[in-house]
Amino acid sequence: MRRFITTTAVIILTLTASAQSLAGKEHPKWAWTGWERPAGLNPIIAPTAESEFWCPMQKRPMKWEESDTFNPAATVINGKVVVLYRAEDNSATGIGSRTSRIGYASSDDGLHFKRHGAPVLFPDATDNEAENECPGGCEDPRVCMTEDGLYVMMYTQWNRKQARLGVATSRDLVTWTKYGSPFAKAYGGKFAHVFSKSASIVTKMKNGRPVIAKIKGKYWMYWGEQFVNVATSEDLINWTPMVDEKGDFLKVIEPRDGFFDSHLTECGPPAIMTKDGILLMYNGKNRGDERGDKRYTANSYCAGQVLFSKSDPTKVIGRLDKPFFIPEASFEKSGQYPAGTVFIEGLVPHKGKWFLYYGCADSRVSVAVHEP
Repeated sequence: MRRFITTTAVIILTLTASAQSLAGKEHPKWAWTGWERPAGLNPIIAPTAESEFWCPMQKRPMKWEESDTFNPAATVINGKVVVLYRAEDNSATGIGSRTSRIGYASSDDGLHFKRHGAPVLFPDATDNEAENECPGGCEDPRVCMTEDGLYVMMYTQWNRKQARLGVATSRDLVTWTKYGSPFAKAYGGKFAHVFSKSASIVTKMKNGRPVIAKIKGKYWMYWGEQFVNVATSEDLINWTPMVDEKGDFLKVIEPRDGFFDSHLTECGPPAIMTKDGILLMYNGKNRGDERGDKRYTANSYCAGQVLFSKSDPTKVIGRLDKPFFIPEASFEKSGQYPAGTVFIEGLVPHKGKWFLYYGCADSRVSVAVHEP
């Protein structure tokens, strides 16, 4: 019996070592892997009919988050983690048909959240962005901050005709100033009204927190859904997309046939400068035909990573061929998007760990934790 136990232990240790070795081969050293879902916790934010506010667009009280809550940004203020999540009312049926608003929830530990009760960014028929945000609303935020504590939100404006990026800033994450399209002035307004979504401003670590970085004297951001482009700015409000020799958007990464990101490559949380390069986490959508990746569900969204050069942020120096995070839980494969979605948008360090916040099937908010 003792010999059997010893032999079994050796086999287990050998298999464990082999699994670790294989994991190392699957993902290069620069990649951030090993994300764990806290047991029995997720989802951390779900729809509720208890929240109600006076809607300046509808001119009536609205249960603004009773249908779905998903696609969260995340940051830290006054020692608390704040998640700014997309919430939909029940005014219609179908993805993109209801009105979206941005909700606020805070946490001491990054796991258990208390809601603010009212949205902090929403369509308003009386403000300067009504034409771009009514009636569809404000969607899919990404948030980061400057060294002096100015929070910058990049979000999607949706009027049910055209999706376009919008910029807003705040000092407290509750009161926001909207500035409209970040591309309004670039190239004489050439790209002011084109389809645009999902912007990830480049950040760096300073004094234990991520802050917006400058490279060669300018701010940089990756953005895009059908491809990833790069834009630069001097003021964080007005951005100039990079173009190719034909004057079209420069595509620094695009979908790849036969991989998990064969349909879309959509930017995730704010990119971050590491010792290896600029790490961009992104959302890859798999095609549902012969050009898709047969290892993953058709039309599912999985999370990938790409590494850019710090000296040339347009240059790719590494890219994962396999996702580092995929839909697994039942609530990640049900709801509005049953094909499966883990849509990453929020990434923050807190008390020695990293917290990744993501949308589940366009219906819930969840978290995964990484301990370096």
